[in-house]
Amino acid sequence: MPIVLYRVDERLVHGQVVIGWGSQLHPDRYVVVDDDLSQSQWEQDLYRLGAGGAEVVFSGCTEARGRLAEWRDAPQRTILLTRDVATMSRLAEGGALNGESIVLGGVHPAPGRREALTYVHLTEKEMADLAVIAAAGADVFGGDLPDSQRVDLDHLRRRWNSSN
Repeated sequence: MPIVLYRVDERLVHGQVVIGWGSQLHPDRYVVVDDDLSQSQWEQDLYRLGAGGAEVVFSGCTEARGRLAEWRDAPQRTILLTRDVATMSRLAEGGALNGESIVLGGVHPAPGRREALTYVHLTEKEMADLAVIAAAGADVFGGDLPDSQRVDLDHLRRRWNSSN
């Protein structure tokens, strides 16, 4: 079974992902790609508590790039999460996410970020990284929940540009 969702969400494994997306996608596994978190056992244990019984795998970005084919070909339905756009961009290098859909979820306000959607705030670098991901063949869009209106990257960019 393929990876059923690629999502950028600062909160990673949390209610909106587990209940909102999980109730429709029925994942057997969450793959969390985060270099720092892949080294912190106690933080991993906290995230596992919220996974609703699904397996949770933690991986650094380099390892994850090497395991994408394995996860895509495995029988487990998998949701892949990154905390930030930069990690998803590194994961997508060389067209590794060509043909995949990348959902932007909870990317919160921070210094240097502007609002693209109420739940997506981006810096210039993050916006540029999303353009690179899209140019490499991935479909990038905003979507907080599976039944919410899908907001394509062009619309996100227009809203982001107008929030100066």
